[in-house]
Amino acid sequence: MEITLDQLLASRDRRHEKQLSLLSAHPRHTLVCVTVALPGPVKRNAHSLIIANAALTAVLECFRNTLADVEACDLATGFEVYLLSSVTPLEAKRLCCHIEDTHPLGRLMDLDVLEADGSPLPRTAVGEQPRRCLLCDHEARYCMRAHSHTLEQLQQHIAQMIAEYVQ
Repeated sequence: MEITLDQLLASRDRRHEKQLSLLSAHPRHTLVCVTVALPGPVKRNAHSLIIANAALTAVLECFRNTLADVEACDLATGFEVYLLSSVTPLEAKRLCCHIEDTHPLGRLMDLDVLEADGSPLPRTAVGEQPRRCLLCDHEARYCMRAHSHTLEQLQQHIAQMIAEYVQ
């Protein structure tokens, strides 16, 4: 099912409000927010569920001894996980970058570590480079803004990544 831009923006606003609420209610914990990074208007389909399950499994394994709480939400606008951990934000960011960089579907996972003000901790805070494009060597945000690749090219590559993962 396709979602509209208004639905996507509203879901981001709700997610941000939830993040701020969790940060306020749990000031001694680090908040990690997990979403699926799929281009296009369809945010919930068979591919997104495979990625979501892989992301949830990876973060639960990685943070298993430090978990304070986990909440998973399967929404029409996409899968979301809110994870509270006792590790520092910098250590959480290192762990998240490791998942994003080494998991076969890591490039399709968006693992944000939130600072106390609700802003995401950048990869550069732990010495990591910005994320690269799925299809070329440029920074992902550059290609996204410049529309360097078609939705079809991206979806085809994602389908191939998922097929290789589930083999």
